[in-house]
Amino acid sequence: MSVSAEALRLHIDYTAWASARLLDAAADLTAEELTRDFQTADKSVLDTMAHVFAADRIWLSRLQGAPRATFIDPQDRQLSALQQEWPALLDRWKEYVAGIDDEQARMQISYNDLKGNPHYQPLWQILLHVVNHGTHHRGQAAGFIRAMGHKPPVLDLIAFYRSRPIDNSR
Repeated sequence: MSVSAEALRLHIDYTAWASARLLDAAADLTAEELTRDFQTADKSVLDTMAHVFAADRIWLSRLQGAPRATFIDPQDRQLSALQQEWPALLDRWKEYVAGIDDEQARMQISYNDLKGNPHYQPLWQILLHVVNHGTHHRGQAAGFIRAMGHKPPVLDLIAFYRSRPIDNSR
């Protein structure tokens, strides 16, 4: 199985769309709400967003041949830093996927995880992992927002599809 480069680009666009919506919703929270501990692995809305941002960043750095030694940097846990850096990072993701074709999407990529373990898999699997990972954690953050009595942003993939013009040529 493989996924077309066009489909991968669409889903990276979805990731950027959903992450921007979550950032907008987080901006309406108080500092206390942003850091409220929900007793999960990433604890709070802010820490969950920092986790997704850091994962987006580390995967792109691996694909661009410049792997990072660290995952989350201290400044990543500041909403103002995420508001500035995450959209810029997602723009770099869009630039990266704009340059791939179907053959490149099937190419085997080698990289090391943060523990130094080597891995080797097709690019399309890595890109779908990035999308899926972000979806999972954005959903957690949206649940935290709801638990605090706020209406979370709509992040569903189908809502993203509906927000785009229909192209019947495909």
